[in-house]
Amino acid sequence: MLAEYIHHLNPVIFSITDALKLRWYGLSYLMAFIVGYFILKKLGEKKLWVLPGDQAGDFISMVAFFGVFLGGRLGNVLIYQRDEFFADPLMVFRVWEGGMASHGGILGVAIFSYFYARHKKISWLGLGDGVCVVAPLGIMFGRLANFINGELYGRIARGSEWAMKFPNTLFDPTLGDNEHKYQRVAVDMAAKADANFANYLQNSDQKHLVEHFNTALRDNDALRQQIGTLLEPRYPSQLFQAAGEGLCLFLILLFIRIKFPKLPHGVITGLFFILYAFFRISMENFRQQEIADVHLLGMTLTMGQFLSVFMIFIGAGFIAWAVKNKDNNKIQQ
Repeated sequence: MLAEYIHHLNPVIFSITDALKLRWYGLSYLMAFIVGYFILKKLGEKKLWVLPGDQAGDFISMVAFFGVFLGGRLGNVLIYQRDEFFADPLMVFRVWEGGMASHGGILGVAIFSYFYARHKKISWLGLGDGVCVVAPLGIMFGRLANFINGELYGRIARGSEWAMKFPNTLFDPTLGDNEHKYQRVAVDMAAKADANFANYLQNSDQKHLVEHFNTALRDNDALRQQIGTLLEPRYPSQLFQAAGEGLCLFLILLFIRIKFPKLPHGVITGLFFILYAFFRISMENFRQQEIADVHLLGMTLTMGQFLSVFMIFIGAGFIAWAVKNKDNNKIQQ
């Protein structure tokens, strides 16, 4: 049964040196930009985007850095990692360790696209419509990388067939009295079963304890089964989000873009905000929260749900504006 599966995927594809490694997390972003480029190029060639297809590469390369990386990283630091940032400001540059906020990335892309559209003298909303078609693929690849990393896992799901065990929960201090209380027991088990891990514990400052612990688990099936007895099965919420916020949202928006080519600029952008919020609010019910809940109008929301509520209003605003100004929204090429 899936609930008996103990996550042991390696976040590193291969290592060049101890410090230089190719990780699935970085590759996921590269794949998102490559696939996004080809789709935007095709949309431009078919007159379904305000930029010609041959300008897709120029745009996607700049929006990748100035929008996705800067926006996503700063958003994650400001929303979820403020304490870590104040303790170690340089951590903001260590993107290979993970930590990108989708809400921050969306805002970063929106801001960059605005200035890019002004520079090119094209419709900002028309530019955004194309970006919003491919953006869910970036979200999908990112969530798949989260799953491979064993991070952003779901809530405890006892008795559910759609659950698995994540060893990283043993080292997650936000879980309070759950798996975190078994950390010392798990470390002792690993030290007894794996000489390399025992040697690491004795001769290092344990800065990369979790990474070495997971390596010991990947190399020893018996140890992995032992550790599994300390873990609670949890929803693989990363996969749920990859399917909802990612693949499903992409297919919906792509279908609308192709089926209704004459939609006013901004309608697809508005639909992206609304549908993304819908999927995010729904999927948050399966995801383990990293920070305190937010209370709004008598409701208890996660931070992800709270931010998504505003996205619904933003999306409705885009659609209202687009419909009101539809006569001024022509594809400009």
